[in-house]
Amino acid sequence: MALQVRAAEHALSLLNDQAEGLRAEVSILREVQRGLSLYGGGHLVHVNEQLVLAALHADAAAETAVKDLHALALSGQHDALTGTPNRTLMFDRLETAIAMARRDGSRIAVLFLDIDRFKSINDRMGHAAGDDVLRLVARRLESVVREADTVSRHSGDEFVVLLAHVSEPADAGHVAAKMLGALAAPSRIDHQALFISASIGIALYPEDGDDAPSLIGRADAAMYRSKQRAPGHFEFYQPVMAGADDAQCDTPPHDRVTGSAVEIAREQYLRNLRDVNEHLMIAAVTAHEIEAQVDATHRRQITFLGTVAHELRNPLTPILQAAELMCRPTTDDPRLVRLQGVIKRQVAHMTRLIEDLLDGTRISTGKFHLERGTVDLASVLAAAAETCRPAMMQRLQHFAMGATHGPIPVHGDEVRLTQVFTNLLDNASKYTPTGGVISLVTDTIEGYVVVTVLDNGVGITEEALPKIFDLFVQDAHALQIHSGGLGIGLAVVRELVEAHGGTVVAISAGRDRGSRFVVTLPMEAAPVSV
Repeated sequence: MALQVRAAEHALSLLNDQAEGLRAEVSILREVQRGLSLYGGGHLVHVNEQLVLAALHADAAAETAVKDLHALALSGQHDALTGTPNRTLMFDRLETAIAMARRDGSRIAVLFLDIDRFKSINDRMGHAAGDDVLRLVARRLESVVREADTVSRHSGDEFVVLLAHVSEPADAGHVAAKMLGALAAPSRIDHQALFISASIGIALYPEDGDDAPSLIGRADAAMYRSKQRAPGHFEFYQPVMAGADDAQCDTPPHDRVTGSAVEIAREQYLRNLRDVNEHLMIAAVTAHEIEAQVDATHRRQITFLGTVAHELRNPLTPILQAAELMCRPTTDDPRLVRLQGVIKRQVAHMTRLIEDLLDGTRISTGKFHLERGTVDLASVLAAAAETCRPAMMQRLQHFAMGATHGPIPVHGDEVRLTQVFTNLLDNASKYTPTGGVISLVTDTIEGYVVVTVLDNGVGITEEALPKIFDLFVQDAHALQIHSGGLGIGLAVVRELVEAHGGTVVAISAGRDRGSRFVVTLPMEAAPVSV
């Protein structure tokens, strides 16, 4: 019974404790309720917004602080003018490279570079131009080395370059030569041409030192030795540079390697380049002079041909008249009739040659005169065919001319267009053998008229085809068939067709495969009245 009373008292004590806790929570809730009624929900929202904004501002400030810290770290490690690593960062990277080379048993190289005559550049062009030169040198050095290497501005006009890994000492020499070549390229600073040169000293790990200060100091000594000998070169460090006795200096082979071999090749290359440029300049000037002389000679020849052609015209008329008088009605001597025919044919041939010469001079001097107007090309083609038909009949050639449906209006010179197609048909007849076939086909396509003259004659060789429209050019193969021309007719054709705003092309499959000449001319919108 006593045990049950004690258990009941313990349970009651627990209930009292829970009741006290509930009364305390109810009191807190009442305080919150009074606060809500006092400040209202809107005030809580406002406070919440302020808290969010403050958090955002804090994030932005932290981000800005991180960026500023990063920029500060960069500015503390990089040169403000060139943006390259400064001396402190270079020493750190060099020590790291030495540690890795020591671990791997590899070799690194340190190049110390000093710009030649930099003071004179500053004095002559000003410090702003000198700063531009330093930035230019930094960029050109960076363009030569690998991404793993480091270019650092050491001080003033001096740079230190770390080659993080070199297999052989000569590799460092090749990089130095490339640097000098990159710097030697012509530059323009402040609108002035400038040629930059530098002197470079090279020190190697582990041969020349095992810490950063030693390697940089010995590369510096090698640079001064190189500059004393001749600016614009590079040299490897040798113990003699530190005051050792030459006789006691039994150095490894790489220590006696200098930039001489590479530099000799470089100097030879630059010398050859200068020689080539000089020859090119002389050749260009000479070619220009020769071209001017050729043009002048050509003009004189054309003028002479034109003068001769005009003079030859004068005696032809009386010769032709004399031939006509030789055969009067009362004359019955057959020999005179034969002689008259010979004279007439030769006079006609001479007249044709003289007209060709005159047309050749007009091509060269651009003096073709066109009397333009609306022309029916169908009538022009019919007239050209009629002119050439007797020669075709004499050679027993078969001529076919496609029919045209109505007039074909073009804007041009009727006489000159007749000359174009007469030349083409006559050319086809001369170079087509007896019994051959010649055709003239006309078609109209979207405002253009296309006239094609075809034959199955000797054709045009592959060598002659690109030049067939040039003045005084004749296919050697065609000359075996007919050699009475001067190589002017087709040049006249092209000149006249292009003067009419058209084009002419020659097509041939080759020797004895025939040929095709295609003339395209713009049509006139207005119809021709008939």
